[in-house]
Amino acid sequence: MNPYLAELFSLEGRTAVVTGGSSGIGRGIATALARAGASVVIVARGRERIDETVTELSAFGARTAGVVGDLSTRDGIHAAAEDATTPFGEPDILVNSAGINIRPPFAEITESDWDATMTVNALAPFLLGQRYARGMAERGYGRLIHISSQQAHRAFVGSGVYGASKGAVESLMRSEAEAWGHRGVTSNTLVPGFVLTPLNARLQDDQAKVAELADRTMIGRNGLPDDFASAAVFLAGAGSAYVTGHSLFVDGGMSAH
Repeated sequence: MNPYLAELFSLEGRTAVVTGGSSGIGRGIATALARAGASVVIVARGRERIDETVTELSAFGARTAGVVGDLSTRDGIHAAAEDATTPFGEPDILVNSAGINIRPPFAEITESDWDATMTVNALAPFLLGQRYARGMAERGYGRLIHISSQQAHRAFVGSGVYGASKGAVESLMRSEAEAWGHRGVTSNTLVPGFVLTPLNARLQDDQAKVAELADRTMIGRNGLPDDFASAAVFLAGAGSAYVTGHSLFVDGGMSAH
């Protein structure tokens, strides 16, 4: 790599933890960080998909490991946070991509729906950030990267609790940026449009709606996990040291349409 580009973007010597890293956007980001030189720990629920992802990344010569983690309870989050430090030590980069998408009609949302969604989508990013950011601050380098949603900014196609949880993540990001920025730790969000991932499998069955969402972009198509690779590498690297508290829309122009 060109030495100047390496100075800005290389992740050699860095360690990353990516939740939800075995599927969808998380897998795309885990792949990008690993290929940029980071040692990557993938945290997800399913061992089979974790192993598939680790095998795929290892074929690129990447240094990767997988941890089965349950982010649906406080105890599970704390356990996953500790287990993720075993392969390569304390992380320099945390990517919170794990999420659940429960969307009954709004009048039918239950307390259990609320609790489940907020725990995985908002509490886990908070607790993981609290666990890792202190060490990042002591070392003078840290990158907290959250996956948000258009529905943190606008309601459409039944935002429900999911939209509320992503709004919480955006506010968490700003609070983290304020708390840690003076110690070399940044916090930012990537904001997708509609991305063709397993999380959106239900909506993808409605081809008319999928086409309508593509038409709302300026590029003329819906997103893919690979679209987040360069943005994630930028936010994880040294070149983004002065970028914090920011929501970077990776949405084909949907938010500006």
